Order: sequence, then structure tokens, then C-alpha cells
Amino acid sequence: MAELKAQSEKNNSEEISSFENIDASQCPVVTAIDVIGGKWTIIILYQLRGKTLRFGELKKLIPKITQKMLTHQLRDLESNKLVTRKVYAEVPPRVEYTSTELAEKLNPALDLLCEWGAEFQQAHLS
Repeated sequence: MAELKAQSEKNNSEEISSFENIDASQCPVVTAIDVIGGKWTIIILYQLRGKTLRFGELKKLIPKITQKMLTHQLRDLESNKLVTRKVYAEVPPRVEYTSTELAEKLNPALDLLCEWGAEFQQAHLS
């Protein structure tokens, strides 16, 4: 029995040490999660699918997000080239946000997440 336990512990430590050798910066899944894994990121991208929206419109569509967080997330999305920001020289200033071509490539994944979310909700109704 002691031998089995010792072997099991050895196997576990070998598995852990093999993960230490993985260069996470080279893993596309890690990159994707780093970019779109924020709480609000996917929701913002979902709302911008095929649309151009102003800040206030986005805020109304995502009522639980704070103004500060929406601003922060939009800046992150813009710096990651997933959203473009267009400022109009008007009084008052008008700013519009549009998803980029790179962000639009996420649409099939967003569709699948939406379908899965609906199935999950249905499964947990009872």
C-alpha cells in the first residue's frame, strides 16, 4: 500500500513539473483567454457584433457594468485591435465603437457560447 502511495505521489510530482516546462506565452489558448477572458469583454464584443454603438448605448445594453469599467474595457479592446473608436468633432462630442474584422472572427465562437449558455440555463431550471 505504501508503495502505491509513493508511486502515485511520484507521478503527481512528475505531472506538475512537466507543466512548469510549458511556455504559456506560446500557447494560443492562453493568449485568447488573456485577451477576451475578462468578465465584460465577451459581453461587449457580443453587443457590438455587426453594429456601431455609442458609449451610452453600450451602457444601456449592459446595465450591470459601471461607467468606469466600460471605459476601461473599451480601451483594452481598442488596444488589442478588437474595437475601433471614432470620435466626431461635434458639440457635444460623439464617440462610436465598432468591432474590428479581427473581433468579428470570434462570432462563431460567440454563437456557440450563446447556445451553450441557453442549454445550461435550461438544464438548471428544474
